[in-house]
Amino acid sequence: MDINHLERFKATVASGKTAIGAVVSMDDLAVSECAGDCGMDFVWIDAEHAPHTLSTIKGHVTACRGTGCAPFVRVAKNDVGILKPVLDLAPAAVIIPMVNSVEEAEYAVAACRYPKTGVRGAGVRRATKYGATDIFEYLKTSESEPLVIIQIEHIDAVKNLDAILKVPGIDSICVGPCDLSGSMGILCQMDHPELNKVVDEVCAKTKKAGLMLGTAGGPYAAWKHRNLDWIALGSDWGAMAQGFRAMLKEGERF
Repeated sequence: MDINHLERFKATVASGKTAIGAVVSMDDLAVSECAGDCGMDFVWIDAEHAPHTLSTIKGHVTACRGTGCAPFVRVAKNDVGILKPVLDLAPAAVIIPMVNSVEEAEYAVAACRYPKTGVRGAGVRRATKYGATDIFEYLKTSESEPLVIIQIEHIDAVKNLDAILKVPGIDSICVGPCDLSGSMGILCQMDHPELNKVVDEVCAKTKKAGLMLGTAGGPYAAWKHRNLDWIALGSDWGAMAQGFRAMLKEGERF
């Protein structure tokens, strides 16, 4: 779908490059527009941990349209009622957190697809360019858009990973190392050998299954050997804080 730049994102991944993005937590749609104009491949609009509403999500998704940047939306939970209005905004991808079982993975996929393969409700507006695109052409496109990305971020999901990876309709796995570490009793100990062993396992199995692999967080050097297809390397607030601290440090010289 040309309004969400998914094909451009896929082309970047297919070329062997790692697609680079940023997490968006702030309301101002200029954040996503700026990220796109700066050359980001995607933005991760975070409706799980940031105070986004459907209106602010719509603003960010729309702001990406003129930039070439693909808008991803992480929803608050794996719930058909939460996913439905987000899907109607025509993002390039939805990221679904805390998918820990085959049943939850199947539910997530079904929520993102129309019948007969899914249970998504039909309320098309933006995705057809407000009627400019033939509805049946859109329905064909909707069989593979948006990308369905599920997060593996709990040790229970790791235990069920082999079966989860076989669920039809999953496009990508997103590793969530922070919550994963918490479920292992070592919250935020990113250098812990047991956590990294498990993350390596998840990454290797995902790639072997032929699914795209992504995550959020840095530094990139810590992930490069895992052959990521996409990574959100930072956030809007993080970049701003880093910039402010750099300004203060520079000011100390005078």
